[in-house]
Amino acid sequence: MASTMSDFLDELETADPEARERRQFAALGEQIAHARRAAPAFASALADVDPAVVTDRAALARLPVIRKSELMERQKAGPDTHRPFGGLTALESGRLARIFVSPGPIYDPEGRRGDWWRMARALWAAGFRRGDIIHNCFSYHFTPAGMMLETGAHEIGCAVVPAGVGNTEQQVRAIADIRPTGYVGTPSFLKIILDKGAELGTDLSSLRRALVSGEALPAALRGELAGRGLDVRQCYATADLGLIAYESIPDAGLILDEWVIVEILRPGTGTPVAPGEVGEVVVTTLNPDYPLIRFATGDLSLLLPGTSACGRTGPRLKGWMGRADQTTKIRGLFVHPSQVAEIARRHAPVGRYRLVAGRDGTNDTMEFRAEVALGDRSDGLAAAIGETIQAVTKLRARVAFVDAGNLPNDGKVIEDTRSHG
Repeated sequence: MASTMSDFLDELETADPEARERRQFAALGEQIAHARRAAPAFASALADVDPAVVTDRAALARLPVIRKSELMERQKAGPDTHRPFGGLTALESGRLARIFVSPGPIYDPEGRRGDWWRMARALWAAGFRRGDIIHNCFSYHFTPAGMMLETGAHEIGCAVVPAGVGNTEQQVRAIADIRPTGYVGTPSFLKIILDKGAELGTDLSSLRRALVSGEALPAALRGELAGRGLDVRQCYATADLGLIAYESIPDAGLILDEWVIVEILRPGTGTPVAPGEVGEVVVTTLNPDYPLIRFATGDLSLLLPGTSACGRTGPRLKGWMGRADQTTKIRGLFVHPSQVAEIARRHAPVGRYRLVAGRDGTNDTMEFRAEVALGDRSDGLAAAIGETIQAVTKLRARVAFVDAGNLPNDGKVIEDTRSHG
């Protein structure tokens, strides 16, 4: 069936990909200039950056990376007017709408614009429309997930039941009485509610669609929910960035939001991977209130080739593929992905690489595996790499050369094969 404009939230979703890239990078130059003026941390971090020259991905790749794992320490410092955000917000804290507390703690701001988290786009792709009633089972307590979905629902004209989590029998009763059109929350809690409704003999058939996030959606669970009459879509969002990507067709990848620029980087570095390789999802948001630039999420994924069959032309992520922070303790010392990247950087013949932690009896072992062309392999190179490993990590490791394509495309730079049971 041919797509119509009512299938899309706005014309941005069907824009020419090159035009989208030009629009986003024109906005990025303005965002960098704005961040330097208004956000104290970026005034320092980007002091030597000319916003006018950041016009493409090569220029973006030269900017510093901010890691999610650093946020707690950054937020302990910074000017009082921007507390507790470490100077990363472009608004003084008293001008925000809400301040949330995520585990860590990490503090998350929300500004005053409608649909500040940009969740309307994901809800629209999931089939929600004006006049729908949405049963919202994301948490409203301290963390922003509940409010993220509520403000997006209001943007497209939906009513919201702020159900939150827990109280399963009360959830069942409310759905039976209010007859909401759809559900937002985790997929596992949706199954719990439906199972409780079946146990109680309660009609929950008003639920026809769902937008889920916060955990994996296995194919078996999606199939079970479809068998119960629910059309389910996923989205990928964080409390720091809002919407990153959303699903329009099941199992066809997640389309990037129009207001983020996503790079896939080698874990522990600021360097983009080759097309089709798994790496860390790094996001630059065009949100002027919280202008995170090259924010490393700690999640692994890859960008899929081509565009979606639904007619949207945005780039697509494969979905969540693991964690990029693979820091591992070996022989009592922590080894970080950035250290492994530094070892490889010092030796030009090294292509893909990974450090493998293993065990020989009761002793930890460590092997550095590197894709190196046959003509470049030598005992001298192996010895030099071994010396670098010891200098960088304070640990000794065996060095093994492998053929190109021998290492899995899974984003791992540290693989721990030890049993921790």
